[in-house]
Amino acid sequence: MDGADEDGWSAVAGEWAELWGGFSDPARRAVVAATGIGRASRVLDIGCGSGEFLAMLDGIGADAAGIDPAPGMVALARAAAPKADVQTASAESLPWSDGSFDVVCAFNALQFAEDTLDAVAEMVRVTKPGGLIAVANWAERSRNDIDTIEEALAVADGEEPIPDGDLRPEGGLESLFAEAGLKLVVADIVEVLWTASDDETLVRGVLLGEDAKGQAAGAATVLSAAAPFRTGDGGYRLRNAFRLAVARTPA
Repeated sequence: MDGADEDGWSAVAGEWAELWGGFSDPARRAVVAATGIGRASRVLDIGCGSGEFLAMLDGIGADAAGIDPAPGMVALARAAAPKADVQTASAESLPWSDGSFDVVCAFNALQFAEDTLDAVAEMVRVTKPGGLIAVANWAERSRNDIDTIEEALAVADGEEPIPDGDLRPEGGLESLFAEAGLKLVVADIVEVLWTASDDETLVRGVLLGEDAKGQAAGAATVLSAAAPFRTGDGGYRLRNAFRLAVARTPA
């Protein structure tokens, strides 16, 4: 799925929420702990998807807001967190005034920005002076079982696997924050598991966005590559990792 394809993400929003919505929860909980988010904290989630983090924030009494460029995702997020202020917008153009939030977060979303530095500059703008910015995204391929399957699919299509972006390797998020003039507070690795109960769920999850013909064509490759991750009950357990970095804005 192309990260910039708002219509595509809207079309699969419900299925994404079913298969992947809770996947980032370990990173979300790590951000809550690292930033001290609590009751009445003002928090913005960039690329909020189907609203799982917004619902988590509501559960701890925070004042939550979120943006996503895909209208289908925004509709699900509003349903998941009715109290949150959820807007359809891009990371580079946030519809809030300067210093609106105590904490601004992005989970597996910042890499989709058209200009990463511009997106971080917007995150800084809407964060209060001395507030916190937290970003969590996929770590390098060698740490992620899901990438074993993605690489097999690329080879089967006669393509080169997509290389790691600048934010995935060790030091990538730290370098981004330094370039943006932010002071690093936390840098860590968070384990994120993805499980599938059976073959059909595995194929749907990995080939999300493909039509029935595309899923049928790729199913054998997916199942073969995922064989090492098969569990005794016929499901699958894939170990993955996110890199997490938290930085403070200038006072």
